[in-house]
Amino acid sequence: MKFLSTDEVRQAYLDFFAENGHTVIPGASLIPENDPTVLFTTAGMHPLVPYLLGEKHPGGKRLCDVQRCIRTQDIDEVGDSSHLTMFEMLGNWSLGDYFKEGAIQMSYEFLTGVLGIPVNMLAVTCFEGDSDAPKDEESAGYWKKMGIPEERIGFLPKAKNWWGPAGKTGPCGPDTEMFYWVGQGEPQGNPATHDKEWMEIWNDVFMQYNKKEDGTFEPLAQQNVDTGMGLERVAAVLQGAQTVYETDRMKPILDHVLALSPRERMQGNHEMETGIIRHARIIVDHLKAASFIIGDGIVPGNVDQGYVLRRIIRRAIRSARQLQIEATGSFTPAIADIIIEQYGAAYPLIASHSKQIRDALAHEEQQFGRTLTEGIKQFERVAAGASGTISGIDAFHLYDTYGFPLELTMELAAERKLHIDEAGFASAFAEHQKLSRAGSEKRFAGGLADHSAETTKLHTATHLLNAALRKVLGTHIWQKGSNITTERLRFDFSHESKMTPEQIQKVEDLVNWAIQKNFPVSYHVTTVEGAKKEDAIGVFEEKYDQITQQKAEGPERSRGVKVYVMGDKEITFSKEICGGPHVGRTGMLGSFKIQKEESSSSGIRRIKAVVEGGPVEIEVAGEV
Repeated sequence: MKFLSTDEVRQAYLDFFAENGHTVIPGASLIPENDPTVLFTTAGMHPLVPYLLGEKHPGGKRLCDVQRCIRTQDIDEVGDSSHLTMFEMLGNWSLGDYFKEGAIQMSYEFLTGVLGIPVNMLAVTCFEGDSDAPKDEESAGYWKKMGIPEERIGFLPKAKNWWGPAGKTGPCGPDTEMFYWVGQGEPQGNPATHDKEWMEIWNDVFMQYNKKEDGTFEPLAQQNVDTGMGLERVAAVLQGAQTVYETDRMKPILDHVLALSPRERMQGNHEMETGIIRHARIIVDHLKAASFIIGDGIVPGNVDQGYVLRRIIRRAIRSARQLQIEATGSFTPAIADIIIEQYGAAYPLIASHSKQIRDALAHEEQQFGRTLTEGIKQFERVAAGASGTISGIDAFHLYDTYGFPLELTMELAAERKLHIDEAGFASAFAEHQKLSRAGSEKRFAGGLADHSAETTKLHTATHLLNAALRKVLGTHIWQKGSNITTERLRFDFSHESKMTPEQIQKVEDLVNWAIQKNFPVSYHVTTVEGAKKEDAIGVFEEKYDQITQQKAEGPERSRGVKVYVMGDKEITFSKEICGGPHVGRTGMLGSFKIQKEESSSSGIRRIKAVVEGGPVEIEVAGEV
């Protein structure tokens, strides 16, 4: 087995799939650009949903990339050996090209040939079959053909070996997962028989069915392959690291955090040592995720991405306090410096936004300190009214409102010889999680991407708005973020001062003028360099300069992008690099109304607007 650095694994993956006919595409922002159904990019396939549904991708039918992802559903597991809030996902896709045999063959060749992992250290699982779809003997057969022995092939139900649909209906299908032996002694069985001793490192999803509204499944006209490999987990395997936190890029960060904690308290106390290590890992993971989120333009807040960002920063600070590390405003920025030092070369975005990252973390650290002070006052009031026991509801209120972990409340209570109703806390916490899951399910009800007529209209309107802002305020205007629901658009842009009522009206009138002109909307495919030459605006332009393009050479790695044009032979009103979708003519938007203009963060303004009227059914812009 080869020893490869994290950077070498990343590049080896791209090189291998490029050599096998895949176009290397840039990873997307952590913030979905035009998807109201999720807060963060959670997988490499997320930005590719339109193409998995049949839309033509400028890079062709074979794609690969490295996508940074945020997942919070397993946040309570962070601190163990393998779970991370933010991770890098290596992915390759077939959009109606190769299917099971091709995907499995390339997966096997990369693992055993390029990475040099011994076959006896690998195991796989396949879908065991049910009333909806048959047992996936086909995939198992291809694995056997590759050299995986039968005892290393397990079959698991839908909960383990099936993907999708994202909503109630849509593309879905069986998957096959690859695992590496992490148990003691010689490898035994497979994940179906020895679950805890095998670590998942790669997943090949075979989208071959469409789930209909009546709950039945039909074969898809275009069968796709969607794969995802966790970079950090594979790096740990190749480096002989016991955990992902001990890989070459993460260990320097972890070592620095541990150096700040009073480690002499560990002496011979295994439980104490385990607790300290876990808190240090939480700090590393959460501040790494926070640095990347801030680098993508989000600041701590009370809603949506800002709220998640605030919670993970505060969780990191709470862990620092558990380690008796002083966190009054300089701790989190100092850790961010090391994170940027480790990842800035691969992701220039965080290096170029280092000041914003440091400032946002410092401000949140100081503000949380004040919140904790208020929380202690609240605790004193609760303790004063308690007769021997603090209720679970009060303990949960301290957790949810003031960020007090149960352990902190228990420590303060013990000092006053008070007990905590831990069962009551657990009950309140469970109810909170239940409500959160219900809200999440409601948010995800539309699937991974909502390309309804309403959101397509609003997406088109953001282009007109961007163009109008540049015409009224100047060419210093650049899009810094957008969020679209079925009801409204939210558009963030670079501008220092508050817009005047006259400027707002002028922008609104200009957009409505473009709508009334009923300009045709179309796209053409070119390279990023070609788009720049024709003066197209590059939305989130940093993403075209990420790691996936550092060694791009040759036609198989050309950076194909779509340029959407809104205008006619005489007037080009808008020309932007974008993935789509858009309406076929601007007149389909009906009318445009700005509801609010406000500050989003320092140097960033925000507009909320709606479109009204227009046809219920729309035509989508096509290629010219």
